[in-house]
Amino acid sequence: MTSSAPQSNPQRKPPTEQPTERRGKAPAPQPELNRSLRNRHMSMIAIGGAIGAGLFVGSGSVIKTAGPAAIVSYCLAGALVLCTMRMLGEMVVAKPSSGSFADYARTAIGPWAGFTIGWLYWYYYVIIVAVEAVAGAAILHEWMGLPLWVLAMGLMILMTATNLFSVKSFGEFEFWFSSVKVAAIVAFLIVGGLYVFGGWPGSSFDFSNLTAHGGFAPNGITAVFSAIVVVIFAFGGAEIVTIAAAESKEPERSVARATTGIIWRIILFYVGSIVLVVTLVPWDSAKVLTSPYVAAWKSIGLPGAGVVMDIVILTAVLSVLNSSVYVSSRMLRALATHGDAPTWLVATNKRQVPVRAILAGTAVGWISVLLAYLSPDTVFTYLVNSSGAIAIFMYLMIGASQLRMRRRLEREEPERLTLRMWLFPYLTWVVMAGFAAVLVAMAVIGDQRTQLLTSLGSLAVVLVAYAVRRVRGSGPVRADDTPRPDAVPTR
Repeated sequence: MTSSAPQSNPQRKPPTEQPTERRGKAPAPQPELNRSLRNRHMSMIAIGGAIGAGLFVGSGSVIKTAGPAAIVSYCLAGALVLCTMRMLGEMVVAKPSSGSFADYARTAIGPWAGFTIGWLYWYYYVIIVAVEAVAGAAILHEWMGLPLWVLAMGLMILMTATNLFSVKSFGEFEFWFSSVKVAAIVAFLIVGGLYVFGGWPGSSFDFSNLTAHGGFAPNGITAVFSAIVVVIFAFGGAEIVTIAAAESKEPERSVARATTGIIWRIILFYVGSIVLVVTLVPWDSAKVLTSPYVAAWKSIGLPGAGVVMDIVILTAVLSVLNSSVYVSSRMLRALATHGDAPTWLVATNKRQVPVRAILAGTAVGWISVLLAYLSPDTVFTYLVNSSGAIAIFMYLMIGASQLRMRRRLEREEPERLTLRMWLFPYLTWVVMAGFAAVLVAMAVIGDQRTQLLTSLGSLAVVLVAYAVRRVRGSGPVRADDTPRPDAVPTR
């Protein structure tokens, strides 16, 4: 799709002479964000974004669907996400941007693409804020007995305050939250591995559960591919590190590490732990669906497994809640820099924190939490479903953006391509076809079809909103639509 909005061109006129979508006042300088995130923060942000309660609890439904062959589902989904992160890493290292893939979609495809994926992604994460707050409140309710809505609001206040204080406080919280998750998974891999290989007291070499209950793929190969639909969403969040890169001291190095080595570790954590779960516990056990990791720990015979896993799951929930507040605010601010959201959202405080963007996002989170208790089976369920397929839309847009930006960079700025997508362009097309197949599977699978249809409704609303924006002729804060945070003047 073509657009009259300005595009990236090395021979264009200086910004002061560049036409915008609306003539008038010259664009104001954009305040910078604070680059205080260190490499250790970035590594744990990547891990924390991808490892949430979906692994510790949601994996049960995947195992119930595919049986022990859930291992294959996680491997295939992990490969798709790994390749997508490599594509995104290539673009981020070449041109770091706080808007990440939304800015790359804008540059490579057109302003409509940046507007659309940016608003969809923001919506996706403000809904996740509410979902995670409700999930965390349910765990705390078992311990404290306070009303669920009070606990959910308390968690929202805690994580909002963390993000409002400074980006470094967000990074520190995420570092320690993620450290707890990693420690729990590593402990499970070590103890579970010793148990199934016969190295644990009272255990013996035993992998019989992989085939003893109807075979390795008891529900057929179709179920294996159906489970990928659920697994894809479990991996969601790994891309957060590429948005955080704009506030990192060494964005190129951080993203290069996060989109290669860190993602391999995440896949190892997912696949390795799932292998142990289906080896330790029969896939058709009722305990697998409710809490697979608790069931696996209990099969080893460790006391207090339920309490320990509740603490780990609560930590995972807080980690995702923390990241969701952060990433939704940065995406909203990135939209505002292009005139796609109110321009007052661009402002930062003296600590260079985008307070207005944070509060705007959490305001929607507060409303969603209230709806979770006032109308849980209608309005809130619709909100959750209407964001269900947005991650797939995002992955497809990343692939399309990388195809076009890679060719542009090879032609105009080849020296910037220090991190490259493997087997370009063939692997990019294969990955995009894989995500398109996931959308087709969602259309076919009954319980996923509603999420696809309502998510398409969200897409239609955003596209209509962009058409209205074009008619009104809103202009960007900068005349240049190309993401260049390193060239932005200080306030």
